Amino acid sequence: MENFTPYLSLAGGVLIGISASILMYLNGRIAGISGIVAGVFTAPSFAEKAWRIAFVIGLVLGGAVYMHFFPITIAPREFMSTALLVLGGSVIGVGTAMGNGCTSGHGICGISRFSLRSLVATATFLLSGMITVYVFKQITGG
Repeated sequence: MENFTPYLSLAGGVLIGISASILMYLNGRIAGISGIVAGVFTAPSFAEKAWRIAFVIGLVLGGAVYMHFFPITIAPREFMSTALLVLGGSVIGVGTAMGNGCTSGHGICGISRFSLRSLVATATFLLSGMITVYVFKQITGG
């Protein structure tokens, strides 16, 4: 396990939890990324779109700042085509729409509010991911 980083993972989890709590406290909104991104395109008012755009920009900039100070090298997977990545992203988008949210909305915010629906959704996400990885590894031999 060369990438096992428990302290960084714990710090990231704490920051995500604090950020989700602040968004809920100040805005009364759940920090579900799929809902926030969808609202960028569908929100009825400029004020509603503005905080969503700021949130998405913050996600991207936060990652960029982290990569600047803690650069890592990620080896690209040569057998992954752009079309396969676009297809995978599209399937995830359809899945989040069908599940009325994603792991950030259900897994972080929903479970912390003791939502049974979010518990079931998160368990379904995790089980689906494990099955997908298993099947993909069997097909590709990876």
